[in-house]
Amino acid sequence: MKLATYRNGQPDGRLMVVSRDLTRAVDAGNVAPNLLHALQHWDDALPGLQRLSEALDAAADLPGAEAFDPARCMAPLPRSFQWCDGSAFLNHGHLMARAFNTPPIPDFDTIPVMYQGAADDFLGPCEPVPMPDEALGIDFEGEFGVVTGPVPMGATPELAGRAIRLLVQLNDWSLRALAGREARSGFGFLQAKPSTSFAPVALTPDELGEDWRDGRVQLALEVTWNEERFGRPHGGEMHYSFGELIAHAARTRKLSAGTIVGSGTVSNAGGERGSACITERRVIEILEKGAPVTEFMRFGDRVRMCARSADGAAPFGAIEQRVVPAAAGAQA
Repeated sequence: MKLATYRNGQPDGRLMVVSRDLTRAVDAGNVAPNLLHALQHWDDALPGLQRLSEALDAAADLPGAEAFDPARCMAPLPRSFQWCDGSAFLNHGHLMARAFNTPPIPDFDTIPVMYQGAADDFLGPCEPVPMPDEALGIDFEGEFGVVTGPVPMGATPELAGRAIRLLVQLNDWSLRALAGREARSGFGFLQAKPSTSFAPVALTPDELGEDWRDGRVQLALEVTWNEERFGRPHGGEMHYSFGELIAHAARTRKLSAGTIVGSGTVSNAGGERGSACITERRVIEILEKGAPVTEFMRFGDRVRMCARSADGAAPFGAIEQRVVPAAAGAQA
């Protein structure tokens, strides 16, 4: 089942069921007014959403169905109670430590690293991305994520994995000039993390078939920057599974339905597949050339992210966005 959220003038938008091939959509308001409501009442909403999904895929002339338009989409979950982002691709962290000669994070290979981000203002896949200043080191970060149902405090990774309701693809924007000080403060990121962007479609894990395996999204994440290929790292190289990440977040507190947990920047050892964020490429340049060559993003730059299976399918759709000055973004 694939779900999206159309703008309707309300903060949580209008829930839509999307066809498997991403060509058509139908209003799901008779089942749930929005995705957050559906997640909070999952056992009641799921059968109706599944019936609508099956009917949409079976009938080309389903009453109320229309062409699916990603430009009308908000983030699948436009706001929620909690957004926690991990760093499950250890290659990325190891590169950073080597390039900057920083001491290793204690137990990095055995205890997930995670920060809590803002969950009140997610961006849709085609929205302009307002940034306050080019000098702040504007960077994209391609990731995968999961949306959970309720998770009890102290849940095991196995129990946490069973709480996964939906899979998402996202861009966790970063302002690198602010990140260093915030990381050193010991209080975590705040100003360094603007609103996160999401691909148009969230999907139930069964939609990926064998490409959802071992608690990991087994897809390549294609990233282009100003129409030039930047990287195509694979999601299967996560060190921690999503079940382990959720369990880490729930160690000392319960998680509410609608919690989003991210994988961290998709990163593969060896470098042949490229990167999913500018900082990783700069780090590789430091290690290979002694200094970074690639600059950060400028106003007007565009980034596109699209996860693909081996047969070329793009189950989440694509994030296609342009960076704009904050004042212009507020008016868009």
